[in-house]
Parts: sequence; C-alpha cells; structure tokens
Amino acid sequence: MDKAVVVSTVANGITLITLNRPEAANALSIQMLSELREAIAACKFDSSVRCVLITGAGEKIFCAGADLKERAGMDLSQVRKTVSLIRESINELEALPQPVIAVLNGVALGGGMELALACDIRIASETAKFGLTETSLGIIPGAGGTQRLPRLVGKGRAKELIFTARRVDAREAQEIGLIEYVTPADSLLDKALSIANQIVLNAPIAIAQAKFSIDKGMNVDLSTGLSIEQNAYELTIPTKDRLEGIQAFKEKRPPVFIGK
Repeated sequence: MDKAVVVSTVANGITLITLNRPEAANALSIQMLSELREAIAACKFDSSVRCVLITGAGEKIFCAGADLKERAGMDLSQVRKTVSLIRESINELEALPQPVIAVLNGVALGGGMELALACDIRIASETAKFGLTETSLGIIPGAGGTQRLPRLVGKGRAKELIFTARRVDAREAQEIGLIEYVTPADSLLDKALSIANQIVLNAPIAIAQAKFSIDKGMNVDLSTGLSIEQNAYELTIPTKDRLEGIQAFKEKRPPVFIGK
C-alpha cells in the first residue's frame, strides 16, 4: 500500500509533509490521518526540525477534506470516531512547537481548509480555492472551522462563508486575511522555502515561545496575555542562544543558534 503521507527532509531543519492521495483529491482517509499523526509526532519530538511545511500532491488539490466515499460505508459510531480523528490530527498539528506553513497548491475544502487554518502561515497558489462547505452536506465544520476561521477573518465574514458554503479564490482569501501570500503555482514551494529559511535562521526556543505566546494570548484578555508573554520571555533568558545572539550582535556576525 502506498504511503498516504510522505515526509521529506529539506536542508536547514525544514521538514516537508505531503498529503499523497492525488487520485482521491488528497482526501483525509483513516490511513492518511494515522500517517499524518505519526509525522506530526515525529516532528514534535525532533529538535533538529525547526520549521514544517505541509502541502498536497499534484497541482490542483491541497486537500478536499474528509474521504466521503470511505465515510459512506460507516455507521454512526464509526463516523463519530473518524470525525474525532480528524479533529485530533488538526489539533496536534496546531500544537506543534515549530512554525507550520501551509503550502496550498490547490483547492482546500472542508477538513482540508480546517487543516490549513491550524497552520501558522498560509501561502497559496493563484489557482487555489477555499471553502468550508459542510452546511451544503447537512453538517457543520467539525474540526475547528467554526472557531479558527472567525479568529482569522472576523465573525461576520466567517458566518457568511460557513452559512453559504461559498468558495473563495486565492485573491479574495488574501484580501479577507485567510491567507498571507498568493504566488504563481510554479514558484509556490520556492516562496514557502524562502520564508522557512528566514525562520530557521532565528533561535528555535525563542520561535517556539513566541508561537506559544501568540496562540495562547489571542484567546484571553490583554492583562492575561501580557502575563503569558512575560512567562514565555523568562524561558528564553537562561538559554545559550540568547547569549549567542548578544555575542553575535557585538561581533557583527550572523548568530549560530543551537536550540539550547
């Protein structure tokens, strides 16, 4: 059986995760979800991984969401279990300490869009399209879509997109704040790698604490958020990387961070 998720190592501590079911629109089958969770866990516990990219195989579809053909043969209990598996996989991706960049090579619908929403930065091909289309199937987004989308684009826009099940193209997605960059398809991965390479130049502990501080601070009042930031900052003070950063600045050279 072919691998539904392919993990490859790029230079400089960058890992590329590819959803590899192009013949099935890279839909989230049980096999794919199992392999995706393995890939996420491997990244989480590997200190040499400093940035993670996730993309889809092929040129047209990032991920069409849940595998509805597989789901058609399930009873209610199996459906609940599978939806929970999607939700847990996406939550685990979001919880990675390393920055995660969604490299959106094509259409991202339903659970595929929810996967992209859980990433830190989203870069899309000009041909990409996005939609939380679940209400047109008699359900609602069940893997974080109703929560992460309004935090990105605002409550009113999120309601409009979810209530109508409307799809948006890459340009509109950028205009409403759903994605950060739009680029021609042939330079998509290069753009993602360019950003990843800028990230990995910086101190990995500091990056992880900055991510934690932003993510946890977004959902609390300002005073609590500032306390979260203070605690995160405290964790960077005793690190070797902080001393290296100061020394490199004094010596007018690029710092070499080791994640300690």
